[in-house]
Formats: sequence, structure tokens, C-alpha cells
Amino acid sequence: MSACNKSDKLKLITLDPGHFHAALVQKSMQEGIDKTVYVYAPEGKDLQLHMDRINGYNARSENPTSWETVTYTGNDFVEGMLSEKKGNVVVLAGNNSRKTEYIKRSIEAGFDVLADKPMVIQPEQYEMLHEAFKTAEKKGLLLYDIMTERYEITSILQRELSMIPEIFGEPENGTPEAPAVVKESVHHFYKMVSGKPLVRPSWFMDTRQQGAGIVDVTTHLADLVQWSCFPEQVLEFEKDVRLISAEQWTTPLSRDQFTKVTGLSDFPADFQALKTSDSVIAVNCNGYILYTLRGRHVKIKVDWAFEAGSGKGDTHYSFMAGSGSDLVIRQGEEQNFKPVLYIEPHSENSDSKIISAFESVTKKFPGVVLRKSGKVFEVHVPDSYHNGHEAHFGQVLEKFLEYREAGKLPEWEKAAMLTKYKLLMAALNFRQ
Repeated sequence: MSACNKSDKLKLITLDPGHFHAALVQKSMQEGIDKTVYVYAPEGKDLQLHMDRINGYNARSENPTSWETVTYTGNDFVEGMLSEKKGNVVVLAGNNSRKTEYIKRSIEAGFDVLADKPMVIQPEQYEMLHEAFKTAEKKGLLLYDIMTERYEITSILQRELSMIPEIFGEPENGTPEAPAVVKESVHHFYKMVSGKPLVRPSWFMDTRQQGAGIVDVTTHLADLVQWSCFPEQVLEFEKDVRLISAEQWTTPLSRDQFTKVTGLSDFPADFQALKTSDSVIAVNCNGYILYTLRGRHVKIKVDWAFEAGSGKGDTHYSFMAGSGSDLVIRQGEEQNFKPVLYIEPHSENSDSKIISAFESVTKKFPGVVLRKSGKVFEVHVPDSYHNGHEAHFGQVLEKFLEYREAGKLPEWEKAAMLTKYKLLMAALNFRQ
């Protein structure tokens, strides 16, 4: 019986957790998932932080979870997982240096895999990932990555509005100087997660283990472009993508900042190549990619800073150009650092036509309404739709369960993963 047979109860295995996303998959209990989770990992701080988070969910006063964890530690933890076969779904969110290998070996052993981004961080590993997808298809297994940003309500509504010609018109193709689609995000090393300061592992700053910024957070941005511009369509890198340019740059991190975010008093010995002085390292975490997707000019960009400051946080900007209106998500100071979607009509697009067409959105999303502000419309979204980044992990898991019930991934989902990762690997290798 294959691991994605709908008659199998889902039994989670967490392999080598090192990123807080591994715990967020378990932030809430879900029907159809066994409460016993098997964790295979080496002894150390990464494992302890993961267990602290899971235990914290079990102990909280509001909606506590009831996970039971069985751990297997030691240098042979991968072999232990493969031989014991205690569960049927491997969750991967941690040090990315071996992630592609973990994916391939898990699939070959008959497990479904739910992996945090990125699935691959080096171009030479891409073929290994491609082979894992082929093996998964042959074995009837699911290989899926955790694309939480699809569940952010403003992204959902932007996609929805782009499919209404009376509002958006026809999609524009743009130019390299003025792309028709832009997605940018700003992130921070030090921030709060589940109400506590996030402790990051030291390797998070080492792109040999985490991956360069241009292949990490950009995974979400590239995915959103495909998901919103060409919904449920099969995309192929060789046929549909043309890379125009890409660039990478670093963010300096002082020893004091490094200590604040990792809890370590000094840089690891193998960080010598990252140092710009005795007390500062340069983290290659920023990048942009300019490309076309089926002729539409796209720019994606990610920036990292150390800390956002009081009352601030990570931000997201998203722009889609249409012949009738532009659809823009802003998340700056004016929006109190919460994402807000705007419809910016072109002069020939009448207000009455937009208001009338928007009624279909209100029916589908009760409570969502338009508010006119000068020449633009703000899409007002009730607080009940803003469930937050951490809740999106549960929504991804629900989608995974849905696909598992069906017994396979839609072809467009598989193609989307292969296309975006090939784009990111090409951008990492880009030379002017």
C-alpha cells in the first residue's frame, strides 16, 4: 500500500528539524493525523528548540495540542527513519544542505514528503530533485512544498480580481524597465514567532547550508507569480520562462546582532569566509530576478535587515498591471504594516463598472467590501480573514491532505515546483 493511499491514516515523521517551520506544521491538531509524531535527528540545539516549541503548543492555555513525540537520535538518524518506517509522511524544515538528498531518499523508501522551501539550493542538486519527482509519480507518492503565502487573504483576492475582466481588463506584458508583475518582500533576522523572540540556528546565516537569498524566500515570490498569473496552468521552464537578469548582495551582521538572534557568543569557526572584519559577517541573503513568464515581464526581489523595530515586521509588496486597473498590495507604515489590497483604475475604467463587478467577490468572500479613497479603491477585509502567517501552515497541511485523499498531485502543482526551482537555480548561476 503506497503512503498516499487514502485509507492510510497520516502519521508524521519530522526529519532533522532546524527551522521553526517544522514545528508550525503542528501548531494545531487536525482530523486524520495521528497524534504520535516520530522525530529523527542528531542531538543538539536544533532538536531541543523544536521540542520546546511542540511542548509549548501542548502546554498553552488556549487550544492546547496533544502531540506525543517519539525521538530517535544519533549519527544514524536517517538510516533509522528509513529502516523503522514508523510513519508515512516526512516533514522537512531545517538545514537545507542535505534537504534534496533527504527528499530523494524518503521518496525512494516509500514516504510522502511535505518540505519547507527551498527544496534545492545548488544547481547541481536540481537533477536529484527532478528524479525524486519522477520516482514519486511512479510510486504513487506525494512530494509537495509548503507555500504558505498562497493563503494570505490579500494574495487570494488579488488573484481573484485579476480574473475579472471588468475590473482588471487584460493582463499587461510590461517591459524590463516597467515589469507588469512585481513581488517584493522585506524580512528580518530577529523577530517574534508564537509570541517569543525567534532563536535562529547559526547555520541560517551560512548560505552553504541555508541557501542564498535568491533561492530561499524568492521561492514564495516565484510561486505566487505562477499561481496568480496563470492559475492551475501547467508551466514549463524551457518553453515559458526567459531569464533576463539577476543580482545578489549581502546584509552585514555584527557579532552582537548574531548573538541576539542565535544565543551564541561568537561566530562559528567555519564562518571565516563570511567575515568582513573580526566582528562583522556578510550574509548573502538578498537578491532580485527579472524574467518573462509567457511573455509577461516579472520582477521578484527579497531584502533582509536585522530587525524591523517596534510595531513593525516583515513586509510584502505585490503589483499586477492590467489594461483596466492595476492591483497593488502594500504593507508599509501607512497600512500599519498589515497588507492592504488596492484597485487602481485607469482613467477609462469607470467606478460603476468596478463596483458592479466586485459584487461577485463579496458573494464569495462575505464581508469583503470596496472603499473609495481618492482615485483608487481599497479592498477592505474583515479581521476574521487575517489569520496570520503561522496559521497558514495548517492550511497547507489541509491542502496536502486533500491531495493525499485524491491519491496524487494535480499536474500543474508538480510543474509549478519544477519550473520555479529551475528558475531560481538559473538565477543563482546568472552571469551578466
